[in-house]
Amino acid sequence: MYIPEFNRVEDNAVTLPFLQANPFAILISPGEDGPFASHIPVLARFADGQLHVRGHLAKANPHCKLFERDQESLVIFNGPHAYISPRLYENRESVPTWNYAAVHVYGRTTTFGNPDQLNQLLVELIAQFDSQYGDQWASFGEQYRSRMLSHIVGFELIATRVETKFKLSQNRTRAEQENIIRSLAGSPDSHESAVAELMRGRGLGSR
Repeated sequence: MYIPEFNRVEDNAVTLPFLQANPFAILISPGEDGPFASHIPVLARFADGQLHVRGHLAKANPHCKLFERDQESLVIFNGPHAYISPRLYENRESVPTWNYAAVHVYGRTTTFGNPDQLNQLLVELIAQFDSQYGDQWASFGEQYRSRMLSHIVGFELIATRVETKFKLSQNRTRAEQENIIRSLAGSPDSHESAVAELMRGRGLGSR
C-alpha cells in the first residue's frame, strides 16, 4: 500500500501488539476470476524472527482451494479510523482527510487438516477470544469434536513482507494534532476515541 515515510512504522514491537489487538482480518488470495477475500479471526506471533499468521476456514469455503495455487496471499489488519475535519487545522485553506492504522502482511500459505493440529489451533483461538469456553470445548465427546474439526482447514502464512501504516496527522503541527486528539477523544464513537488514544500513544499532540 502507499505509505508516505512519516506514516511508516517498522518496529515489530509496535506492529505485533497492533495485530493482536485487531485480530479480525481480511485474507485475500488470487484466483482465476480475480482476488477472493475471507473475513476471519487470526492469531499472529513472531517466531525465529518471522511473523506467523494462523487461522482456519470452513472446508466448504472456495478459498481453501486457492491455497493450492501456491501464490502470495495478503492479510489486512484494520485498526481504528476517523474522519478529520479541516476545522481543526490552523490554516483555513485545508481539506478533510481520514486518520487510520492498518497493517498488510504478505506471504505464501500452507494448510493442515491433522485433527491434533486443528485442535491445538482451536485451543489457542479459544484462549485468545473466549478462555471461559475452553473447558466446555474440552468436555465435548470425541465424536462431536472430530466432526467439527472435519469441517475446517487450518492455514499458516509466514510473512515475506509486512507494511505497517499509521496515518495519524504526523504531517500537521503539534497544535493541530492536539486539536484533533481533543476532538476525537471526546467523541462517543469508539473508533474516533481510539484514534485519539493511538495518536497520544505515538507521542503526537502538544503534551
